[in-house]
Amino acid sequence: MGKAFTNLEDLVIFYHIVNAGSLSGAGRELCLSPAVICRRLRNLETRLGVRLLQRTTRHVVRTEIGTGYYQHVVAVLAALEEAETFIRGCSGMPSGVLKVSVPTTFGRLHVAPHLKTFLERYPGITLEISLTDGFTDVIAEGFDLAIRISTLSDCPLVARRLCPNHRVICAAPAYLRKHGMPKTLDDLKEHKLLSNYPVWSLEGPEGALTYRPKSFITTNSSDLVREETLAGIGIALRSTWDVGPALKAGTLQRILTQYCGSPETGIYAVYPSSRQVPAKVRAFVSHFAHIYGLQPYWDKGLPL
Repeated sequence: MGKAFTNLEDLVIFYHIVNAGSLSGAGRELCLSPAVICRRLRNLETRLGVRLLQRTTRHVVRTEIGTGYYQHVVAVLAALEEAETFIRGCSGMPSGVLKVSVPTTFGRLHVAPHLKTFLERYPGITLEISLTDGFTDVIAEGFDLAIRISTLSDCPLVARRLCPNHRVICAAPAYLRKHGMPKTLDDLKEHKLLSNYPVWSLEGPEGALTYRPKSFITTNSSDLVREETLAGIGIALRSTWDVGPALKAGTLQRILTQYCGSPETGIYAVYPSSRQVPAKVRAFVSHFAHIYGLQPYWDKGLPL
């Protein structure tokens, strides 16, 4: 029966080709020549009877069926890793490589400082942390889990809420002295606004609403918006995990206090659905859920 299935090494090679983005890159990672890599890929495609990758001189691109096959390969390799971890893990301690995607600024401020204690507690785990503000396809890109700041109303993945995410409208005192204090949302039309997302989801006296800020700076950087707000350039809707210290120090001031970010927004750990969640994923999620808690440390002392 074994001859009816693909050689496991071919799956590993295919996985590395996709991740490296080229045959030569996979060859370097696996210490194999590009010729061997190419032959093994060709044999795999011949056996399956489909084209998995489109090749150029420097890069490879997944076909539609290749993308689906890659997702299954990731699941197979993860299951094998868990099986070996089970055999090795007589102590019951989680181990293996844990690949995590985290928003850039949140990761720098509230994930990185807590990794030391996590790794001390679970020395058998090796972390691969990707900081990105773009959308991560957890399954297609081979991540074990991702941290997302969202409502996740239609998320196809398993989502564990780590903590609430409070957003407030704020500005630097210097900006308010120069431009005046807005009293209503409509007053914001006369002010300079800063935003790295097109819609503000708010909760106010009239209930849930959306406001479309006309930001005079276009950027995908949360860090840039925070720094420009601190510099007194404009008004922004910011998460307290990002500007909590500035609010406490008085270098930023909350305005339009009758409005706040949607309470539906939270900070979540998301991961593929599975009958048995890998121990390393459970360990990471539990670690950060405990650190953040129902009232995250960055919210303590803030009038919300």
